[in-house]
Amino acid sequence: MFENLQDRLGSILNGLTGRGALSEADVAAALREVRRALLEADVALDVVRSFTDRVREKAVGAEILKSIKPGQMVVKLVHDELVEMLGGEGVGVDLHAAAPVVIMMVGLQGSGKTTTTAKIAHRLTTRDKKKVLMASLDTRRPAAQEQLRQLGVQANVDTLPVIAGQSPTDIAARAVQAAKLGGHDVVILDTAGRTHIDEPLMVEMFDIKKKSNPHEILLVADSLTGQDAVNLARNFDERVGITGLVLTRMDGDGRGGAALSMRAVTGKPIKLIGVGEKMGELDEFHPRRIADRILGMGDIVSLVEKAAENIDAEKAAAMAAKMAKGKFDLNDLADQLRQMQKMGGMGGIMGMMPGMSGMKDKIAAAGLDDSLFKRQLAIISSMTKAERANPDMLKHSRKKRIAGGSGTDASDINKLLKMHRQMADMMKMMGGKGKGGLMKQMMGGLAGKMGLGGLGGGMGGMPDLSNIDPKQLEALQKQAEAAGFKPGGGMPGLGGGGGLPGLGGAKLPGLGGGFPGLPGLPKKK
Repeated sequence: MFENLQDRLGSILNGLTGRGALSEADVAAALREVRRALLEADVALDVVRSFTDRVREKAVGAEILKSIKPGQMVVKLVHDELVEMLGGEGVGVDLHAAAPVVIMMVGLQGSGKTTTTAKIAHRLTTRDKKKVLMASLDTRRPAAQEQLRQLGVQANVDTLPVIAGQSPTDIAARAVQAAKLGGHDVVILDTAGRTHIDEPLMVEMFDIKKKSNPHEILLVADSLTGQDAVNLARNFDERVGITGLVLTRMDGDGRGGAALSMRAVTGKPIKLIGVGEKMGELDEFHPRRIADRILGMGDIVSLVEKAAENIDAEKAAAMAAKMAKGKFDLNDLADQLRQMQKMGGMGGIMGMMPGMSGMKDKIAAAGLDDSLFKRQLAIISSMTKAERANPDMLKHSRKKRIAGGSGTDASDINKLLKMHRQMADMMKMMGGKGKGGLMKQMMGGLAGKMGLGGLGGGMGGMPDLSNIDPKQLEALQKQAEAAGFKPGGGMPGLGGGGGLPGLGGAKLPGLGGGFPGLPGLPKKK
């Protein structure tokens, strides 16, 4: 969604950070480019104007610390204002009310209201362990109520039985009553949409609001519609009154201006964003994390949260035990590839890693895209159980058979085997004997450097990510930055730039320069 804006702002701000001193003319020229980049991203004109004015005011009056270059100070000011424009702190769906908490979904037809209703219900059921009832109030669109029922079956969430001939307000009253009798914690009302805002729609929304007394009124808007979505939010807020926004299709290739403008124009928080079509692809909106991503600073907290959600704890423990013995076969490699696919593939992971935003093109040019994972999984799936456990037995005739079964050729199989050998060697080194293995030494040294002495136990010194609170993760990221892990620093050997400051000079194999001198690694003689 924000790729174009990320590239533009990245190149503008990189030009500033590399210079020792900045004149007022330099700052003015950079802000002119920032303004142009935001306007091209379809951000509302008045929002852009106030944004650049605030940055200019602060940049002129800012005290430049001796340890910080003026260019870095401007980047910080742009980042802080971007966070402010997006809403400061993230706001989730508020469930602090007497049960059943009523959530009313409003929006235009085709914005993804019904699907989003099911996604929110699924999220509340699985993550918050709430008992949810969904009710469709859309009596006009053919099969709208049947669609919600089907989605309820898919998400394993209760839906209100359909009674033909009832008006939307009657269905709303019946849904609240049924939720009380059924002991539900939350009831979500999926209202009807129109192709455009009209008077009968607004009257109907107001009547439903009066009848059901919702605690949350969430406007579902398609982020690809640009400034129309902003006008829509303003109209709904004036007539019905909304408590928050849900933006759908944030994984699309739109310019992202609606997301950046909406909070500033309406004053209402963006609470959730749809990032895919699957039931679980609905994320909370964190302004600071989005701003980090737009400015190419990565989003380690979201990456770790995604890992905690998608990584199977039992499989991870079994993998750690095998690593400790220095074992790593093709079944393990296949598991690793599947985990990466679940976490959004190479592009999704790289987009969240600090300093890696400029690497996407280089990685794609090197052929390291998600189609490579699929090809490698096809090759591994075409092998016998014995071949997967013992890759050394793969001679020419077997490779020919595997190539035929997976639609690849011998060179693809050789590349996969070479990659496996390198990873297996690394696993042996990490799980090797003496001082608890290299991985444990590295993590122990890293924990010590960050003042986190308690991270020594568990899987080779790795903390149990599934039990870490998001606030702890935020604190962990700040501690890492204080210890010298600056976002956007880049990784030498991968074309990134300044490296991880203050960490010495040894290499990890296979990274052509690697992470310089991670704590616990022996120094070069």
